[in-house]
Amino acid sequence: MNSVSATPGPAPAKAPDAPIQRKVGERLDQQPPVSFLGRVQRQMHAHPLLGPTAVLILACVVFTVMVGPRFVDPLNVSLILQQVQIIGMVGIAQTLIILTAGIDLSVAAVMVFTTVISGKLAAEAGLPAVVALVIALATGAACGFLNGLLVTRFRVPPFIATLGTLSIFTALNLLASGSQTIKANVLPDLLLWPGETFRVLGAPVTYGSILVLLSFVAVAFILKRTAWGEHIYAVGDNAEGARLSGIRTTRVLLSVYIVAGIICAIAGWLLIGRVGSVSPFSGEGVNLASITAVVIGGTSLFGGRGNVLGTLLGALIIGVFSNGLTLAGVDVLWQVFTTGVLVIVAVGLDQWTRKVAG
Repeated sequence: MNSVSATPGPAPAKAPDAPIQRKVGERLDQQPPVSFLGRVQRQMHAHPLLGPTAVLILACVVFTVMVGPRFVDPLNVSLILQQVQIIGMVGIAQTLIILTAGIDLSVAAVMVFTTVISGKLAAEAGLPAVVALVIALATGAACGFLNGLLVTRFRVPPFIATLGTLSIFTALNLLASGSQTIKANVLPDLLLWPGETFRVLGAPVTYGSILVLLSFVAVAFILKRTAWGEHIYAVGDNAEGARLSGIRTTRVLLSVYIVAGIICAIAGWLLIGRVGSVSPFSGEGVNLASITAVVIGGTSLFGGRGNVLGTLLGALIIGVFSNGLTLAGVDVLWQVFTTGVLVIVAVGLDQWTRKVAG
């Protein structure tokens, strides 16, 4: 009996399972739903000024309700602007440094040192006020150059470098001044000019306040529209990547510290007009306040992200809280407490929003 075994032929090609493919495609196209907090996180990352703007508006509303119409009175608004002009100007210098992932603890010492230089030269050495101011600006630039040299050439971490120069500039300040205050009656009018006022809606506005606002606008434009500004952000975001892309990172960092020193010297001029004298002991608390304004304004302490307009908002927030709590009769210690809370919250929000990019 012969058995015939049939050899099976090739299996017919199986038609693609269209329904399964469609389901897979549908699943791949779907995006996971974004929660409300997720949307807020993305918006704050995309628009860094959103947070400080909301805080400033909310604070103004709350204090207007607590204190009443006197909080928004033009006289009180003018007072707030005068209170924050020094913090604001020094905050510009601090912002430039922090954008490069550094920090400058010597800004207040540089500011006060330049006031002593200009005051001594104009009031005691008899130099013209313009010359004294130019020398003060050059002194600020030299102080910034020293900081930049320590950071770029000697590779000293910015925190340590500027902590050391803080002591150096403070000592030079006391030695140059002899720990003596120069009174307004011996100072030339030009040095006191930032404290002069004109009227807006019946309220006195200092020329120094206008100079600060113009400085914010000018530096914001430079950071956004010039190659130097782009290089600052690039160095702060990734210094090694910036160097490999052809940016002279050492030159950028050095220039940032020099410009910051000049801005601190301008802040020193504002300080003379604000207090009406030259005191080697003025400027107390400006270091911490400038860093606070920068952080509250949304500039990242890790560098590469932020804006000086945010620092302006941060300075105004500090001024609004200080003024509002004072008018409400709150103890000054609680004002310090509130500032500390604002800093912690601002840093926490920065870490939270950075997760979007990470």
